[in-house]
Amino acid sequence: MSQLNDISLVAQVVVFKNTRAFNQLVKKYQSPIRRFFLNLTCGDSELSDDLAQDTFIKAYTNIASFKNLSSFSTWLYRIAYNIFYDYIRSRKDTADLDSYEVDRTHQTEQENYGQKQDVYQSLKTLKEVERTCITLFYMEDTSIDKIAGIIGCPPGTVKSHLSRGKTKLAMYLKENGYDGNGR
Repeated sequence: MSQLNDISLVAQVVVFKNTRAFNQLVKKYQSPIRRFFLNLTCGDSELSDDLAQDTFIKAYTNIASFKNLSSFSTWLYRIAYNIFYDYIRSRKDTADLDSYEVDRTHQTEQENYGQKQDVYQSLKTLKEVERTCITLFYMEDTSIDKIAGIIGCPPGTVKSHLSRGKTKLAMYLKENGYDGNGR
């Protein structure tokens, strides 16, 4: 039903240039897309907001190219994934992903700040593609087949990235005092 509603909204945007229909899509997906970026950027909320905004701008300008070969959410996450990697490629000359400064402006507003920082730090130990797979699978509850469509690789490769990423995360967290019993 949700996919059918998404397709209906996309059709309204493409055929009638209905910006309200696109607004509904933005409202539905803005939190998951922002959360996706927040995890990929290891907590940088300003950058996450900027990348999410770029994602929706690109989605709006290219919505006529949506062919319904996958769900709208898969198509949108693919755009988000490409936006993130374009950003990473543009930053390779000046900085590495590991040198991100975590957004400290909301430090006092965040509950469980220390644990969130530990999670973000552990995510920094992963390669970008592992972080993407871990974020989509465990934090966004995305299926392996859908992740494969988003990042453009076979499902078996996604499983390998998940396995390696999970092992690295477990090792990092164990080395930093998390023993699996709540800390």
